[in-house]
Amino acid sequence: MLRVGLTGGIGAGKSEVARRLAGYGAVLIDADAVAREVVEPGTPGLAAVRGAFGPDVLRPDGSLDRERLGELIFADPQLRAKLNGIVHPLVRGRMAELEEQAAGAEVVVHDIPLLAESGGAALFDEVVVVDVSPRVQLERLIRERALSREQAQARIAAQASRDDRLAVATLIVDNSGSLSELDREVGELWAELRRRAWGKRG
Repeated sequence: MLRVGLTGGIGAGKSEVARRLAGYGAVLIDADAVAREVVEPGTPGLAAVRGAFGPDVLRPDGSLDRERLGELIFADPQLRAKLNGIVHPLVRGRMAELEEQAAGAEVVVHDIPLLAESGGAALFDEVVVVDVSPRVQLERLIRERALSREQAQARIAAQASRDDRLAVATLIVDNSGSLSELDREVGELWAELRRRAWGKRG
């Protein structure tokens, strides 16, 4: 099994790459989906978040109010670190379980937005970074997520720098072009990942 960490800055199009890799046959483990799972109503994770941030981060139905929590943590690095300290260990544990269930797969891709920030790059055989310029990130966040320029800049600033992400990469996907160009890039990436998986096996 080739264990791949997939990451990229907000607005870089990492999810597009993840979907295409899954289409080729990679087993995809999505850290964002797992992060939602571990704070569902009734979980110890949600209880811990409520204990740390108060009842205002819950919706009337008892679920996590992600928008409210996001406003808090993007404005305060200490609060962001507190949340990460609660959620990240739960996410890592669940992702390890999902990987065990994928035993025998050729390529397992862990889709992790904050891989560079978490210091976990060394845990993977390969690290794929989906890369675009900060200007493209900003334009996409404003256009596709209806964020103000200030909100978009704050989201970008809250993540690792482009240089920090590229420093952990073993493979890079340039997603500054069209979707057809991305199709070609991901096809080449998949061929390379399979080659490296065979090399590891042999």
